[in-house]
Amino acid sequence: MKTAHHLLILCLIILFSNIYTNSRLCSAAPEQPSPVLDIDGKNVRAGVDYYILPVIRGRGGGLTLAATGNRTCPLNVVQEQLEVDSGLPLTFRPVNPKKGVVRVSTDHNIKFSAATTCVQSTVWILDHDESSGRYMIATGGVEGNPGPQTISNWFKIEEYEGDYKLVFCPTVCNFCKVICRDVGVFVQDGKRVLGFSLTGDDAPFRVMFKKA
Repeated sequence: MKTAHHLLILCLIILFSNIYTNSRLCSAAPEQPSPVLDIDGKNVRAGVDYYILPVIRGRGGGLTLAATGNRTCPLNVVQEQLEVDSGLPLTFRPVNPKKGVVRVSTDHNIKFSAATTCVQSTVWILDHDESSGRYMIATGGVEGNPGPQTISNWFKIEEYEGDYKLVFCPTVCNFCKVICRDVGVFVQDGKRVLGFSLTGDDAPFRVMFKKA
């Protein structure tokens, strides 16, 4: 009886120890960032075509590609002049390609689902325009391969006053020094170009997502 009693106590100790350990593991697990929702209230999915549209009406339409300045390639990311134009569809690729849901505060590649006359890819990349001193969103980036070599290719979606905004603030390189800025829209050569200045005084481009 004494042996059975000790065995029962030992089993209870092991049981409660496992419960405590599991509860600690569950409580220590970090919460996932919120999913990005489209205009229908559904999760935005990786690899699915969406239109990025402006929240504020009357200032242009969706996003497309255009040459700016004196160069013809690679193309820059610009906003359609007419509000009724949805632009070109795009896809999102999370830094972890196994994740199927697009989430806020997470690094993503953004890629146009369209063919162009340029040899460069349609993956977004941050580009510096020396003539204006601004940083512009161009194409020709590398999809995947997160690290210092591709740090200019990663963008985030953040919640902003009930809407969403696009942000350049990559975290794919722990030792890299990066600039973090909201992506805005400025006019250059008559085109509404996506980008930002180092002063950080650009108004964020408020966006919403519509499944193509």
